[in-house]
Amino acid sequence: MTVANLKDVVKRFGNVQALDHVSFDIQEGEVLGLLGPNGAGKTTAIRALAGLIGADSGEIILLGEKQDVNNIRLKQHMGLVTQEVTVFEELSAEENLRFFGGLYGVKGDTLHQRVKETLEFVGLSEHAKKAPGKFSGGMQRRLNIACALVHSPKFLIMDEPTVGIDPQSRSYILESVKRLTTQGTTVLYTSHYMEEVQAIADRIVIMDLGRVIASGTLDELIGRIQHEETIRITVTNPTATLLESFRAIQGVKTVIQKGADYAIVSGAGSGNLNRVLEVAQQNGGVSNISADKPTLEDVFLTLTGKKLRDEETNS
Repeated sequence: MTVANLKDVVKRFGNVQALDHVSFDIQEGEVLGLLGPNGAGKTTAIRALAGLIGADSGEIILLGEKQDVNNIRLKQHMGLVTQEVTVFEELSAEENLRFFGGLYGVKGDTLHQRVKETLEFVGLSEHAKKAPGKFSGGMQRRLNIACALVHSPKFLIMDEPTVGIDPQSRSYILESVKRLTTQGTTVLYTSHYMEEVQAIADRIVIMDLGRVIASGTLDELIGRIQHEETIRITVTNPTATLLESFRAIQGVKTVIQKGADYAIVSGAGSGNLNRVLEVAQQNGGVSNISADKPTLEDVFLTLTGKKLRDEETNS
C-alpha cells in the first residue's frame, strides 16, 4: 500500500524554484531515506508533505487523501520530528507528552496509556517526572521523538533527528526507528549522516537542485556506479596544485577535497591507485590511502559531485 505519493510537485519562493516537478512515493511499513546537499529541496518537500506549505502545482496524496495546509484530519495521523528540539523545558517529560497528545486529540485513559508506552519506547520511563532542561542532548532528542509518537501516527517524518548527540543515543534512536516499522509506522528519514540512512533505509531518494536525481534500494543505487571506483587519500601537504594534479590523472572523473582528505572517483579498472599515490608523494607525503568498495556516499558523490554536508573545497 502506498502511504504517500508526490507527483510532479512544484514549489517556488519568488524566483527560486525549490521543487522542480518532484515525484516519489513511500510504501507502508518502510523507512524511506531522503538525501540531498544543502539547497536540494529536502526541507521544502518535507514541509509540503506535512501540509505546512502548499504546492504551486502537482499533487500530494497522503494516507489516501489529498494533502494541503487545511487538511487537519491528516495532521492527526502523522508525526513530525524536527531538526530543532521542540519541547517545553518548564514541563516534565510526562507533561510534555500529555500536552502534545492532547493537541492530537488523545484523551483520558488512552492518553495516560500512550504517555506511559511512549516514554518506555524511548527509554525515558525513569525520567518521566524530570524537566528536559536537565536532560542530556540525547535524552532531549528522544523526548522530542516521543512527542511526535504519543498519538500513534501512521506516518512519521524524522528530519535529522540525531544532530549533535552522542553515539549511544544515536544508536538507540536508529534501533527505535527499526522497531517503529514493525509496529506499523511508515517513516520518512533525513540525515546528514550517510551511514544512518545506509543502515536503516529500505529505499533511498536523492535530491539535488529541487529535483529527484535517483531513487531505489541501496543495492540498486550502488549498481548504478559499479563502473566507478573511489580512492580515498589523506596527504601531509594539501594544495591547489595537488588537487589539479589529481584531476589531471587519466580516467579521473571527480575529485572532492575536505582539508587534507581527498576522494578521487575514477572509472572502474583504471588502475589509478598507484598513480594517485605517486602524485601525492611527489607533492609532499601520504598518511593514509585506500580503495573502497562502493557505498551510499560514493553514490551520492558521483551523482551530485558534493559531500552530503556541503563541506567540499572543490568539486
